[in-house]
Amino acid sequence: MSRLLFMTAAAPLALHGAAARAREGFPLVRSEDEWRRLLSPAQYDVLRRKGTERAFTSPLLNEHRKGIFACAGCDLGLFDAGTKFESGTGWPSFWQPLPEAVGTETDNSYFMIRTEVHCSRCGGHLGHVFDDGPPPTGLRYCMNGVAMTFHPA
Repeated sequence: MSRLLFMTAAAPLALHGAAARAREGFPLVRSEDEWRRLLSPAQYDVLRRKGTERAFTSPLLNEHRKGIFACAGCDLGLFDAGTKFESGTGWPSFWQPLPEAVGTETDNSYFMIRTEVHCSRCGGHLGHVFDDGPPPTGLRYCMNGVAMTFHPA
């Protein structure tokens, strides 16, 4: 399995959103105003502010057609629908991303240590990856559906 790994030091509190992500070197950089114009409020909250949608609210949770799940911020293909599985968590879950589609970094928020998953092109927050998924990888990429779009095959 191919994954990009972005390990970065915590950004100073004065750096937020596009400014912090530009410093990290993502290929696609937009200003906060541009992101606000391009994204819905829910998409902006998740992709740019690392929010989380409520469980069982995403229409993509019940998407079972063949196709590609893409980043709602930049349309980069993230997951093939063939890697989606029913985790019972209330968020779309996948056992493997497309090659070089996502990056990860340590998330120490909420008094936990988790692995955050973000789009490798725009740096948008997608969700987290856990080691309780099905074979063949044993991973569960637990994604916010609002952070993605679906392109049927």
